[in-house]
Amino acid sequence: MRPEEAGFSPSRLARLDDVMKRRYVDSGHLPGVLTMIYRRGKLVHTGMSGQMDVERGKPMREDAIFRIYSMSKPITAVALMMLAEEGLIGLDDNVATHIPSWKDLGVYATGLPSIATTAAPTFLTTPPTRPMKVVDLVTHTSGLTYGFLNRTSVDRAYRRARIAEPSAEGGLDAMIEQLATVPLEFSPGTQWNYSVSIDVMGYLVQKLSGMSFGEFLRTRLFEPLGMSDSGFWCPPETIDRFASCYMPRPGGGLQTQDDAGNSTYAAPPNLESGGGGMISTAHDYLRFCAMMLNGGTLDGVQILSPKTVALFSLNHLPDNKELADMAPPGNFSESGYSGIGFSIGCGVNINVAKTRLPGTLGEFFWGGAAATAFWIDPREELAVVFMTQVIGSDVRLTLRRDLRTLVYSAMSESFA
Repeated sequence: MRPEEAGFSPSRLARLDDVMKRRYVDSGHLPGVLTMIYRRGKLVHTGMSGQMDVERGKPMREDAIFRIYSMSKPITAVALMMLAEEGLIGLDDNVATHIPSWKDLGVYATGLPSIATTAAPTFLTTPPTRPMKVVDLVTHTSGLTYGFLNRTSVDRAYRRARIAEPSAEGGLDAMIEQLATVPLEFSPGTQWNYSVSIDVMGYLVQKLSGMSFGEFLRTRLFEPLGMSDSGFWCPPETIDRFASCYMPRPGGGLQTQDDAGNSTYAAPPNLESGGGGMISTAHDYLRFCAMMLNGGTLDGVQILSPKTVALFSLNHLPDNKELADMAPPGNFSESGYSGIGFSIGCGVNINVAKTRLPGTLGEFFWGGAAATAFWIDPREELAVVFMTQVIGSDVRLTLRRDLRTLVYSAMSESFA
């Protein structure tokens, strides 16, 4: 479809590509970028520049394979909701119904993780004000955390136990056992805290479906949608399309963080992380977005019902609160907080004015640690997927601000 037929200005789309190249690639902040825009059922724009592998001089290509990190989360959320549609789980279920070992999880009061790696942590806890529910997992209000946050004793206990690390022995089953021994950061439903909650959802999919999480995704989601390059590792026949990942070099420029020719993603992980362990291409991820934009069906394959997909455009935080109301000071997020709620495994726009950016109520979105990003705007029949590979860059949020501004400013026709 020509951009004009989809309500876009070709000259303004060219400006989008120019800014991405000049401000982020030519300046040395990013090795390369790939942007895809989908509207009214068609791919209407592909823009790319730079390289997918600087050391080997490989230019960016449309079928490059990327680490999508936390863009794995919405995929896991869809998998969980597929089982919800089958009556196997509900958002209001107590998590302990499905994970009995968590029945007596307490909330951290005091104590420190043991210095010895083999010794059990010593914690004092208090009972939660209510049981953890599945909706707390999907919204990061469960009381769980991430080890990399490094703010609290509970965070440090996660890190010492290597909870949810891809190389951790025992996979998702062992992760659940470990989490049963560490207290919650807070009582479920009282705060928003980025966490391994989505990895727990992957475990629930595995347990309820009776197959490994990766096998469920492959047979029930990726293959039906034609997402042939998505999964938890990059097999030998496609490794030549795998992009290298970078990080800022002290003093300027980039240095390799994970080399495509010697990557940990070249072999299956011990733990299939639904919260951050997947790889994909822009085309594959756009097919996932197109399915959601089309009410759960793509090319005659139905994954979800339209009513279930509509839940992703709603804020599921308690009392319709924003992240700004519930996130602890300094907490990590793949989003700004103002005007943003949280849906099922992803953020949702609930107050456009507060975001200080163009957008639409009910659009849902998220990003990944390597500065990738996507959003789905149902009212505008729009989906955008952005790929690059840089971890730890301080331009991540500015980049997403510019991307969103430039995409919406390129529109010549709005439905909302």
